[in-house]
Amino acid sequence: MKTKLKSLILAIAIIATTSVLAQKKEIKEGTINWTGKKVTGQHTGTLKLSEGFLVFEGESITSGEFTVDMTSLTVTDLEAGKGKEKLEGHLSSDDFFSIDKHKTAKLVVTKAKKVDKGYKIAGDLTIKGKTNPIQFDLAIKGDAASTTLKVDRTKYDIKYGSGSFFDNLGDKAISDEFELAVDLKM
Repeated sequence: MKTKLKSLILAIAIIATTSVLAQKKEIKEGTINWTGKKVTGQHTGTLKLSEGFLVFEGESITSGEFTVDMTSLTVTDLEAGKGKEKLEGHLSSDDFFSIDKHKTAKLVVTKAKKVDKGYKIAGDLTIKGKTNPIQFDLAIKGDAASTTLKVDRTKYDIKYGSGSFFDNLGDKAISDEFELAVDLKM
């Protein structure tokens, strides 16, 4: 009986110590810059992070979650009255992100591996209600984290102007991938 009691006390101590060592770092601010490319050029813009956190155990990331406010989508390379509002409206429509139906996008960290320059992150990215795995590198320096990742929009049912799905687009073709440059402060 004493052996079982000692084992139970040891197990509780290990669990308590492990949970004390885990540290949840909330994201205090974040910037997300996007770039979408087409045959004749590119467009850029921003999105806002609604909330996010990373959980660390010592030097290791054990989990994390980030929610993006898709209603904050803006175009930064065009001026008001020069096509900015038209492009923002089109990107918000069902041709692209269906923002009226899908107001947020989410990234859930499923695995992280420490590497020389930070972490190799694996996660599940949800856009337009569709979830797909994604991998990227995350650099962390102090309380700042940054990454650049490429997202294949066609995996999220965003096929408008895709040369992979439509023929004879010519100079109207839009790249299947868009890029997100993310900077976070914890």
